Amino acid sequence: MEERKLRVAITHGDTNGVGYELILKTFDDPMMMELCTPIIYGSPKVATYHRKALNIQTQFSIISSADEAKENRLNLLATFDDEIKVEMGQSSDEATEAARKALKRAMVDVQQGVADVLVMAPDNLPDFLSKEPELLRIRIAEDLRVALITNLLAFKDVPEAITKQKIVEKGKIMHTCLRRDLRISNPRIAVLALNPPTGNEADPWGEEEKEVIIPAIEELEQAGIQAFGPYATDSFFGNSMYTKFDGVLAMYYNQGLAPLKTIALDDSISLVTGLPFVCTIPETSVGYEIAGKGIADETALRHAIFTGIDVFRNRKNYDEPMANPLPKLYKEKRDDSEKVRFAIPKAKEPKREETEKKA
Repeated sequence: MEERKLRVAITHGDTNGVGYELILKTFDDPMMMELCTPIIYGSPKVATYHRKALNIQTQFSIISSADEAKENRLNLLATFDDEIKVEMGQSSDEATEAARKALKRAMVDVQQGVADVLVMAPDNLPDFLSKEPELLRIRIAEDLRVALITNLLAFKDVPEAITKQKIVEKGKIMHTCLRRDLRISNPRIAVLALNPPTGNEADPWGEEEKEVIIPAIEELEQAGIQAFGPYATDSFFGNSMYTKFDGVLAMYYNQGLAPLKTIALDDSISLVTGLPFVCTIPETSVGYEIAGKGIADETALRHAIFTGIDVFRNRKNYDEPMANPLPKLYKEKRDDSEKVRFAIPKAKEPKREETEKKA
């Protein structure tokens, strides 16, 4: 029996923003249908309104459940029957509620396995990550991957919110994600400092670095994770040190996202790890100021779809050998001499003080 294409559930986002424009532009390219079976969770009437206003010719088929989704077409699943008023470029409770209903329905379908991957178009919903400590949102722009220790806090509240336990937990989550989702076999993680260096080579760091961040890095190292730092933000990004690492842990929002969005303005995405399913989000604003003008760039949404598909397959390939470990364990014992022959020694890393001097 031929395996079906992956079903990608895409929420329509804020109905007064650029969500439908991004979706319709993305699937105006028939090549996208060869990668997956898209299911848009939203409203046929709102989709038709946006399509007409934007003069986009992308066609879609209306379905009542994800089971009805057909390959080689854009499927649109109606997630609510309410009549809603579209006011391009205006924030409204009605638009937020429409986004919430679409997300709720899509999450149920993905958790039940009717759809395989969740991709969220831009919305104004509260960040569901902020109350779930086991979740981590990793922003990705090509080979730069940034995660935050604190989410959307006022800067005055950041120092108190940073704890050794939180850094260690998020470092471990990022390490697992890089290995399992992105298939980086031995990831290197850089940890940024909270404070700028003191300028004193004998005592270069502030209280948070000495009492919290450096001990957390040492605990990650003891757990077998290649974690390095702390690094001053200006030299780390200004000297392109980030190119030497697979992931970056930043202490707060602007520290991590300002450099990332400067480096990759139009195509960065988020991968939400810690959920029981694959979820990606384009790092695109709701775009009220350009809604209905036909100038929104769909590149980030395309990348979110590509990444979601890749991660789904990577997880499947990564998890399959774990499902029945006995044959693998037997083979490892039998081939013990082969393991020794092909073992690659871990490269000796420079001491932290030497790294900082070079930076």
